[in-house]
Amino acid sequence: MTATNSKTILFITGAFVHNSCWDEWKLFYENLGYETLSPPWPNKEAAAAELRQRHPDAKVAAMRLPALTTFYEDIAASLPEKPIIIGHSIGGLIAQILNGKGLAAAAVAIHSVPPQGLFTFKLSFLIAGWGPLGLFTNANKTFMMSFKQWQYAFANGLPQDLQQKGYAQFAIPESKRIVRDTTTSAAKVDFSKPHNPLLLIAGTEDHTIPASLNFSNYKKYTDENSITEFTEFEFRNHFVIGAPGWLEIARHIQKWLEKIEFTYQN
Repeated sequence: MTATNSKTILFITGAFVHNSCWDEWKLFYENLGYETLSPPWPNKEAAAAELRQRHPDAKVAAMRLPALTTFYEDIAASLPEKPIIIGHSIGGLIAQILNGKGLAAAAVAIHSVPPQGLFTFKLSFLIAGWGPLGLFTNANKTFMMSFKQWQYAFANGLPQDLQQKGYAQFAIPESKRIVRDTTTSAAKVDFSKPHNPLLLIAGTEDHTIPASLNFSNYKKYTDENSITEFTEFEFRNHFVIGAPGWLEIARHIQKWLEKIEFTYQN
């Protein structure tokens, strides 16, 4: 293991949200001297409004989690140094997978979809996830959250004007197949394997990924020689990266990055 400090951040977007949700995060870290990138998922290079106009989008609907993970794996491997990988929701899951493969100098999973084998029967989780899973519906068609579904699954607790602004700015159609794949071996993580530093972040008001599920994710990691940490923020919903208060979380991550010693696999 070789210690180093990475100054490159790879942001990975979650499902149903446009990659421009990272724009303010990128500016924050670039002002601190980091190089940042937040590439959109394949077939999502257009603006959010255009992606909504394309719904139902057969190309987006055909996407699977293994291909999406490989897409970001190739990006991480192509960079001049191992990046810090910061992911939200499914992006947090991918951050954990890539960190397990030794492709990250450090990883941060924000309100992460859990790896295979972790589940909760909490009612809010079941309600928020029912539509995106699209069970008993045609997987060849993308799923587009209604504003009402967005209010419950992402923006609960925010004033309605901010809920509407976030929906108009960031909400996009999604592949049901990718959401379903998160329950399969495509989402597998070896929790016993040594890994580079990992921070999991949860929010007390998240309907989609309850804080208790994030904590269960954290507790699954068992290698005593690896840095694994967990932070829970109060009054944060699943729209945490685009909602007021995101800067507090970004600063917390930066302090954590300053604290830890990054390690690379030889």
